[in-house]
Amino acid sequence: MIKKSGIITICGRPNVGKSTLTNAFVGEKVAIVTSKPQTTRNRICGIKNRGESQFVFVDTPGLHRARTRLGDYMVNVVRESVSDVDAVLLLLVEPIPHVGEPEKQLIARMKTLSCPAVLAINKADTLPQKDKLLEVIQAYSQEHDFDAVVPISARTGQGVEELLNVLEAYLPEGPQLFPDDMTSDQPERQMMAEIMREKLLLLLDKEIPHGTAVEIARFAEREDEVVEVEATIYCEKNSHKGIIIGKGGGMLKKASTQARQDMEKFMGTKVFLKTWVKVKENWRDNPAAIQNFGYVKE
Repeated sequence: MIKKSGIITICGRPNVGKSTLTNAFVGEKVAIVTSKPQTTRNRICGIKNRGESQFVFVDTPGLHRARTRLGDYMVNVVRESVSDVDAVLLLLVEPIPHVGEPEKQLIARMKTLSCPAVLAINKADTLPQKDKLLEVIQAYSQEHDFDAVVPISARTGQGVEELLNVLEAYLPEGPQLFPDDMTSDQPERQMMAEIMREKLLLLLDKEIPHGTAVEIARFAEREDEVVEVEATIYCEKNSHKGIIIGKGGGMLKKASTQARQDMEKFMGTKVFLKTWVKVKENWRDNPAAIQNFGYVKE
């Protein structure tokens, strides 16, 4: 029976490993992961039950300087998520003995909150010597008196269990917030769109994937348990549409095949996927388009 529960907001700069850590906490893929900054656009909750505790992890977009209306929305998501935390604020940082501007902004916001703040130093396994880790800890300790500091590797899982133990100590007593079998608050339709977008980010170069959005026009389960998914990929330029489709449709086919395979893993059944590519010029600066693609305040 759950006796302790709470919301733990994971914040940090783009590409620091927040989504990888969320997936590591939950034990399955609930957030898409790529090496490109600003992969996460919405606030995503990952849910983990352990013993008498329920952890609700909030994976946020990386704090960055916004250049579009979509970027403004993502920055606001970060700020609101930090303010909404009710259990622990977890700052995830690179193993570098220098506190950058994004981290300073997040620490400044931490100081206005009454909840515990934990520092997790990611990619600690890449440090050649322990004294380098001490330099990182010292740099951040000068900026804020963190309640705990834990070196981890979200990619390998090193230190993740120890970090969970630390976070559990700060969970308040409270009721179960989500059902036992729920690992994410994302609807299946939204997860299908995110999986498709992840493959575009992985396969396409430069600015093109950041200008894409995916809309699921159809999501239905047939009597034979096959799930039918129809996805429309939107991009901002005709030239980008040609690149996404690729020579002889090769790029679109490759992205769709990889997406379908991940969709099947997520759904636990066969998926029949159809994809189209359409142009919606400058949609990232169009408030109506941003809202239509699901980037709206809750």
